[in-house]
Amino acid sequence: MDNVKFEKMMFEHLDQVILIENISFPTPWSKNAFDYELTYNDFAHYIVALNDDNQVIGYAGVWIILDEGHITNIAIHPGWRSTGLGFTLMQELISRAALLGVERFTLEVRPSNKPARALYQKLGFVEKGLRKQYYTDTKEDAIIMWMDLSSHSL
Repeated sequence: MDNVKFEKMMFEHLDQVILIENISFPTPWSKNAFDYELTYNDFAHYIVALNDDNQVIGYAGVWIILDEGHITNIAIHPGWRSTGLGFTLMQELISRAALLGVERFTLEVRPSNKPARALYQKLGFVEKGLRKQYYTDTKEDAIIMWMDLSSHSL
């Protein structure tokens, strides 16, 4: 991924982030939701992946609470999917969070999202539980996954 760089998400990235968000999710976050995360949520840490033209091609976020990181979202532009960018983006997010003291990570994922589940398993996340009817748009359950940095090296 030599032609990709990672930066802290900034307000000027939001229009491009929203385009990817709307393509990627059945119930996308609004621009206001991301704006709130960047402005008011002290737990929130978001990064973007940029191509050679400084276009946003992916983004990811984590809430850091003490020594735990809750992955809030990750999305990749359709033209960059299946390139390894998702894996590299998650590694970057996890590495940055680890520098801030995070030792464990958790996330929720739809059972139907097989590509995401495979990515998380490749990163060392393990399925640990289920949240019934977590996704309000479809009433789909959420698989809860955890990863402990002490037992994995990225």
